[in-house]
Amino acid sequence: MKQGLLLVFLIGMGLSASAQRLDDGSRRNVGRALLLQLGYGTQTPGADLSQRFGQSYSPEVGLSYLSDKTNWLIGLNWQFYFGNTVKEDVLAGLRTAEGYVIGNDRSPANVELRQRGSYLGLHVGKIFGWSEVNPRSGIRVQLGAGLLQHKIRVQRDPIRDVAALSGDYIKGYDRLSNGLCIQEFVGYHLMSNDGRINFYGGFEFSQAFTRNRRDFDYVTRTREDAQRLDLLFGFRIGWILPFYFGKSAAEIYY
Repeated sequence: MKQGLLLVFLIGMGLSASAQRLDDGSRRNVGRALLLQLGYGTQTPGADLSQRFGQSYSPEVGLSYLSDKTNWLIGLNWQFYFGNTVKEDVLAGLRTAEGYVIGNDRSPANVELRQRGSYLGLHVGKIFGWSEVNPRSGIRVQLGAGLLQHKIRVQRDPIRDVAALSGDYIKGYDRLSNGLCIQEFVGYHLMSNDGRINFYGGFEFSQAFTRNRRDFDYVTRTREDAQRLDLLFGFRIGWILPFYFGKSAAEIYY
């Protein structure tokens, strides 16, 4: 992770230095802009979340408004989480002594457990430029808040049915949880003066205060509604497609 951030930093410094050679006449990276962000990240869980899941991965889509001269950002972003490591075996009560889940035809069914989740929130941030020639390349600091949700996906056998996992019964095993999430990002942001190279990369931290939203858990035979603290620590990198606003309100270009 540290090596990835260092690589992004070195590439960004080189591109930023190259962009500084542009004169004002060839510079496109000016004025207000809407930034469409497409990113990808990896996260390590902490606190209560680490008892349930392992490493996860998350594509991201975001839209931010970038101010003209002060480099303030405001917008929203959506992230989808997925992973293959589930530490809580919610199907333990359905397994045989050999560890199989038996289907309706009395044969072992191929049932897998996966992590699924999402985050949707608003954010505000600022780009601290390193040079007057290109003030939109430098350290990016961002703070956000929204809703984080996660559950255990019970991936059923596509061929062999299991009665205990059919219909709404499956909801008694997925431990769907959600709640308020605070998210921070700090990293490098590059928007070249010629408008051709635009990306971001850095560290991301999430703190979510969640609760189980299911009425009944088939494993514990109770309703679990205790407050949870779910943490995520990770690295994210992404591509930016800027849409600039010209002097006229009708003039938009990218």
